[in-house]
Amino acid sequence: MIIVLKENTTQDQKKQLIKWFEGQGLKVNESDGEYKTVLGLVGDVASVDKDMIEMLDIVDRVTPISEPYKNANRKFHPKDTVIEIRSGSGVVKIGGGNFAVIAGPPLVESREQINVIAESVKAAGASLLCGGAFKPRRSPYADQGTREEGLGYLSEAKKKTGLPVVSELLGLEYLKDFDDVDVIQVGARNMQNYEMLKELGRLRKPVLLKRGLANTLEELLMSAEYIMAGGNTDVILCECGIRTFEQYTHSTLDLSAVPALHQRTHLPVIVAPNQAVGYADLVLSMSLAAAAAGADGLLIEAHNDPEHAVSDGTQPLLADQLGDLISKVSRIREAMR
Repeated sequence: MIIVLKENTTQDQKKQLIKWFEGQGLKVNESDGEYKTVLGLVGDVASVDKDMIEMLDIVDRVTPISEPYKNANRKFHPKDTVIEIRSGSGVVKIGGGNFAVIAGPPLVESREQINVIAESVKAAGASLLCGGAFKPRRSPYADQGTREEGLGYLSEAKKKTGLPVVSELLGLEYLKDFDDVDVIQVGARNMQNYEMLKELGRLRKPVLLKRGLANTLEELLMSAEYIMAGGNTDVILCECGIRTFEQYTHSTLDLSAVPALHQRTHLPVIVAPNQAVGYADLVLSMSLAAAAAGADGLLIEAHNDPEHAVSDGTQPLLADQLGDLISKVSRIREAMR
């Protein structure tokens, strides 16, 4: 349920109303606009008398919310959320008109490899460094990543470049090793791992939540709701491809998800084109299209030697290709203003 307060409502009147709602066992999300304040009620609102609330002098209108996601709902939070990630050189912002490129290898292979790539993606214009220390693989015989050692390599690269680090968490048993990771990535396979999502909701660290191959937008938002219900409101949504009958590409990049999600949620939405299409020569086109669709950022796979990459060698870009992509994306975004 959403309560819109009148413009002349005093702070004392607002606080008294919020206190009354909290006394009913409800959580109240407050969003202050330029002229009006919106109160979003989360919890069992069945006991709230809508007609009685509407009769209050300070209430402009009351609107029931039919969608099952509340905290992630734009109706509760009309303004875009801006995620702030601290780096060695300042703060990286994503959302609300702020665009960020996250780049790095699919798999952290060695100390030397990640240091070289970190320097190159920074020089190309990336704002954050990503790298898979733990790598989910379809085959149990494939390389599973450098794991805790790889997280150490990422930490070293972070200190050298000042780039914040993004890495994927495969299971809660590894969470203790992610203290130096700035943004925890939840992969597509774990999008509905609700125990993991609830635990991440207790953190005060941004979470990058990828959409599953066979999941709807509402299911993605409900997964975000699990995190936000625990108190962690710093969630970045990521479109990385859905499974269709097409087999030429790894999956089908659903760019319609970007504007559709922006209509429904205030959370930032980024796109991971490499993972979706599976081929480096398609990444630039899809990145430009994502920027034109209104994405708040890109998650780009980049490698110093893709031909000899341990994992996903057809997908990553070289550093000079990444720099060209970032330059062209900037021009697209400028043209869209």
